Amino acid sequence: MQTNPRLNIRQVAWSHPVGADLRRAQQAELNARFGSADHEPGPPPSEADCAVFLVAYDKGSGQPVGCGGLRLLDATTAEIKRLYVIPYTRGSGVASSVLAALEAEAYKQGITRIKAEAGSAQSDGRNFYQNSGFEPVPNFGPYVGVKHSSCYAKSIDSHSAAHTAMA
Repeated sequence: MQTNPRLNIRQVAWSHPVGADLRRAQQAELNARFGSADHEPGPPPSEADCAVFLVAYDKGSGQPVGCGGLRLLDATTAEIKRLYVIPYTRGSGVASSVLAALEAEAYKQGITRIKAEAGSAQSDGRNFYQNSGFEPVPNFGPYVGVKHSSCYAKSIDSHSAAHTAMA
């Protein structure tokens, strides 16, 4: 689903070099924010457990500007992983557009609930999820017992996916 006329959002393989570069940039930023590379509880996402991975490209320049994926937790639940927007495009709707595309893809795949996590050094992430209709939930999976994690969830149906796309 294209939600932003300035973007071309494409599904790519987890191993796609542009997606890998964006994920490395995200992890480098998080390492700096947290002061350590040891900030992700549980196993990192992989090609084996991600149902979809998207890359957003600026139509004008052709440059990649963001990405995001869905890790399957069970048959109807996925977790947002590696949602990232390059710094100079933040505030321009890239993250909302990638989220809308992820929600639309989740709906197409029969996923009815999406979860997300943001750590203590990610106040922007916590605000983003809350402003995107996610509700705080008890920590799940590898985040259980991690006191500096904030977890969120959102039910997905045709209405919610369309609403996010219009936000």
